[in-house]
Amino acid sequence: MDLAFNIVLILHFIGLAGIIGGWLATIKAPHMNKAILHGAILQVVTGLILVGLREMQDADLNHMKIGIKLLIAIVILVVAVVGVRKEARAQGSTANLAHIAGVLGVVNVAIAVLV
Repeated sequence: MDLAFNIVLILHFIGLAGIIGGWLATIKAPHMNKAILHGAILQVVTGLILVGLREMQDADLNHMKIGIKLLIAIVILVVAVVGVRKEARAQGSTANLAHIAGVLGVVNVAIAVLV
């Protein structure tokens, strides 16, 4: 079980890197890119799996924290989907969406570490 948890946790961190790294990679000319989208998908899926694995171990979880983090992750995912679709129609028109996704990704990290 620990091996499965650690593998999913690594994938979760890769999703985080996709969101924040995708944002920082385009910071000079911000636009929504697929790294942010794929990172958001990976974050939501692996986050739910991590919670499920911890629940199976009867660990004490902070459900309020998990709920807030899930809500933020879903907002990032929706922003990324809308941004990628909008970027496909008009390149360079998604700077605000990229900033929203990146900042919310950093907020999610702060919640994970500080709460």
